[in-house]
Amino acid sequence: MIKNYTITVNGTVYDVTVEEGGAGSAPAASAPKAAPKAAPAPAAVAAPAAGTAGTVKVTASVPGKVFKIEASVGQAVSAGDPIVILEAMKMEIPVVAPQDGTVASINVSVGGAVESGDVLATMD
Repeated sequence: MIKNYTITVNGTVYDVTVEEGGAGSAPAASAPKAAPKAAPAPAAVAAPAAGTAGTVKVTASVPGKVFKIEASVGQAVSAGDPIVILEAMKMEIPVVAPQDGTVASINVSVGGAVESGDVLATMD
């Protein structure tokens, strides 16, 4: 019997085919091949104009959807304050300020899809 699985390892998706052998034979697995990746979603909001972006980037730790924006441009925040809430795997994941500062830009909008490492906001 042949079974197909999709496995994600360190963010890379693999399609794996496993053949289960009968009595007395060891199962054999074919070499994994990288699965085609989905096309990235278009940016929800245009990048801020030059000079308006802050020096500290606040990035997504997981891929997901923007559930809520907690901070606004110009707002003073302390380290650990939530800036954006992401929804991933039916969980709400806060993305917090890495240090004290002021929010310089919000680069996403509610409902927008983000990938791990995408810049969600910047701070000064």
